[in-house]
Amino acid sequence: MNLIGKRKRWRALLIISSLALFVISVYSTTLGPADISFTDAAGIIFGKIPYFQNFIDLNGYSEVHQTIIWSLRMPRVILAALVGGALGVVGATFQGFFKNPMADPSVIGVSSGAALGATIVIVTGIGGFLGMMRIPLFSFLSALLTTWLVYTLARIGNRVMVHTLLLAGIALSSFLQAMISFLMVMNTDQLEKVYFWIMGSFANTNWGHVGIAAPLIFFGVVLLIFFAKELNAMVFGDSTAHHLGIDLEKLKIVLLAIASLTIAGAVSVCGIIGFVGLIIPHIVRIMVGPDHRILLPMSFLIGGIFMVITDTFARTFFAPMEIPIGVITAMFGGPFFIYLLKKKKDSAF
Repeated sequence: MNLIGKRKRWRALLIISSLALFVISVYSTTLGPADISFTDAAGIIFGKIPYFQNFIDLNGYSEVHQTIIWSLRMPRVILAALVGGALGVVGATFQGFFKNPMADPSVIGVSSGAALGATIVIVTGIGGFLGMMRIPLFSFLSALLTTWLVYTLARIGNRVMVHTLLLAGIALSSFLQAMISFLMVMNTDQLEKVYFWIMGSFANTNWGHVGIAAPLIFFGVVLLIFFAKELNAMVFGDSTAHHLGIDLEKLKIVLLAIASLTIAGAVSVCGIIGFVGLIIPHIVRIMVGPDHRILLPMSFLIGGIFMVITDTFARTFFAPMEIPIGVITAMFGGPFFIYLLKKKKDSAF
């Protein structure tokens, strides 16, 4: 397929995936105890958007339904799409960065760092004057501190060795998980809150959480897509990247910082959701190939679709009980990780 044909195919896939994400997101807002039709949900959503308010009269819709769709379900759906997209993009970035198909956003300990920050807030009540913003804020700051520690441990002079970075991340992540477990044991009265958060959940999401996560995720995803060509060069090896005039050491620092900022923004509002960054890039590679110029934006869209569907299942399948979304993604991701491990093992012989 020539370059023009390839770009047309990429454009078509992006448009189709964007439409699919929109339709699935609107449909998911109709599911729940309240019986709301797809057309009513779409009307309420568009009626809340400034431009479309001139064409849609919200007085024709129940105020209760408006509250359910716009204030309760829509922030949750948008946040799920953003977080799923962020995990997908960062997963694809890390797999190219580490040249390892089993790399995942939690690989450098950022997710565990965010979880520790949230756990400290829950068990100590620190930052009460911040209200609902205290958990996202402290988990975000803790995630950034974790990134700085991993980078400091991995740096040798002015160079950052990828394998050292990976080992430092795994070691620090294990230590942080142990700290979380210790805090849970010492504060059993808060056990349920901490457990539900570290397993990942979009319960009690509101527009404030969207306001925290959206700018960080959008900024991070756009920047990572901007570095798609450099990621393509890294996959072919350091010598190829050097010949193309890429400063690898500087690029590693920049990519690590952007990816960590993106994940910190996502994890700080919903907790740890594992394996999405592992699964989604592999699915997208089957669809579009390994070129990061299309792999990254498609990973965002497919990751968003996957997360919206998974979260809808988590809140409706066993209603009124809600399953932590991390449990569901782990049920998918665990077997998938074993499959990748076996595939890599078999290819070594």
